[in-house]
Amino acid sequence: MKFKHILVLFILGSIGVTIGALFKIQHWPGASIILAASVCIEILGAIMAVWKLLTVKDFSDFLNK
Repeated sequence: MKFKHILVLFILGSIGVTIGALFKIQHWPGASIILAASVCIEILGAIMAVWKLLTVKDFSDFLNK
């Protein structure tokens, strides 16, 4: 998996957390589900980033592979 895919997960998770927080502030339904799903996406991205850091052999190849 390329690093750009991991960044996309983080960006989607951040957008989801922002929308979920807006829903929570406005007391709209579905806020908890949006927040929980977005945080899970961000955690998945973090796990993938750590895995990539641990498995890459040369740090200069980290962003390229």
